Amino acid sequence: MSESPFTSAQAVKLLDKNISKVYWDRFKGLDMIIDKLYDRIKSKKAWEEFQSVGSLPDPQRFNGVIQMQNFSMGYHTKIVPLEYAGGFILERRLVDTDQSGIIKKLPKQLAIAANRKMNKIAHEPFIYPDSAAFTFQTSEEAVALASNSHTTKAADVSTSTGFDNLATYAFDAVNLEALRLQTLGFRDDIGERIQNNFDTIIHGSALSADVWEVLNSTGKTGDNLNNANFQKGRWKDIELPLLDDYSSTGWGIIDSMAMKDALIWVDAVPLEFNTPPLDYDHMMRKYQDYFVVAWGFTDWRWVCWSDPA
Repeated sequence: MSESPFTSAQAVKLLDKNISKVYWDRFKGLDMIIDKLYDRIKSKKAWEEFQSVGSLPDPQRFNGVIQMQNFSMGYHTKIVPLEYAGGFILERRLVDTDQSGIIKKLPKQLAIAANRKMNKIAHEPFIYPDSAAFTFQTSEEAVALASNSHTTKAADVSTSTGFDNLATYAFDAVNLEALRLQTLGFRDDIGERIQNNFDTIIHGSALSADVWEVLNSTGKTGDNLNNANFQKGRWKDIELPLLDDYSSTGWGIIDSMAMKDALIWVDAVPLEFNTPPLDYDHMMRKYQDYFVVAWGFTDWRWVCWSDPA
């Protein structure tokens, strides 16, 4: 067999009944974020496709003949789920002679590892917000989720204002307001202002104390003038500790309702487990897991990201 099994030679201490206690599965993993952040859909297709249609321009003053408007097609997005699989092999003799009771519980680790992997995948929009190297998605717009170069297919529309959702501000109260004002200037495909509701701050643990202070201080942070804190009560926050492994200074704000419409998680094959029959040639037993998932986004106007790094 080319795989490396877990054998009694490796786990000899588990065969010793004099061991007082075997420590195993002591630590809880990070909270799963898929249901909190994504529009989660099931799919039996090889891929999912999404198409947007632009807005209708304003009517013109009537001068005897109605001036007809027209629509522009928006961008097309294709999301292709990918397969993930893992497993391990146990020596038959190890299963039979284990004195700790741990070996029979090891298959539980398949679920733990698989969910941990899915959770890492689910963090990608906030780990790589300014990267257009997508794992699952092909975007007709072909720019990153957070970018200062978003485009439109509508004719004669300037993208110099309202098509930028990327900044380089360090987190503080002043820059939080600057980012909020940036989102208020977002435009639709024909360059018209839109109504949004950016209500949540996304950040790593390194910024949690600063975020808490800005959101909870009665007085305006950073001055001694006893001014009221404009940001108090305005925001929710979501702390994602995994972000610190990639950037301790990155943070962003989201319109949570718009995010649930535009940020998509595809469950093509839900997590499943398989235990093939015992391999009698080698007296080994395999344990396997398998799932097929993807994520993608159909619009960018639900997020504004900032990282001074």
